Amino acid sequence: MLQFDGTRGKTPDNPRKNWMELLARAPLDLLETAISPFCGQQPQWLRAPETGLIMLQGRAGGTGERFNLGEATVTRCALRPDPAIIDCKAVGIAYVMGRSKRHAELAATADALLQDPACSAQVPADLLARIDAWLESERRARHARAQATRVEFFTLAREGSAAEDTPENVQ
Repeated sequence: MLQFDGTRGKTPDNPRKNWMELLARAPLDLLETAISPFCGQQPQWLRAPETGLIMLQGRAGGTGERFNLGEATVTRCALRPDPAIIDCKAVGIAYVMGRSKRHAELAATADALLQDPACSAQVPADLLARIDAWLESERRARHARAQATRVEFFTLAREGSAAEDTPENVQ
C-alpha cells in the first residue's frame, strides 16, 4: 500500500485519511492525468456522483460553542474501478467541494487504487507528494497576496506623531 510521508497536519496512524484529504483538494488536471487511465467507461457505482449541501460549523475563538456558519456545495460518490481495466476489489469513496462529478469520480478511483496493495503500484508513486506540493505552493501564494496588503499601523502612528513634534508645529 502506498504511504504518504508528509508531516504537515498529517496523522501518521491513518494514511487513508491523509490521502483522501489530498485527493479532495487536488487540482482536477493533476488527477486527470494520473488517474483517468484507470477510470474506464463503466465503474461499478455503489453511489453515483451526486451534489448536495452540507452545513459548515464554526467555533468562536476556536474553542467556544459551535454555531452554524453556512452551507457549502459538496459532490460525493462511491465506486469500484472498472474491472475491464484493472482488477481492484476495494471500494473508493470521495467527497469534494463544489459540483465537479468528474473530480469526485477520479478521487474515488484513486482512493480505491491506493487501498489495494496490488493496484497501488499502478498509481504514480509521487502523486500524493505532487498534490501536497501544489497545495503548499497555493498556500504560499495566498500568504504572499495577503502580505502584500499588510498595513503596519504602529509605523504609521509613529510617523504621524514625529511630524507633529517638529519645531514649526510646536508653539
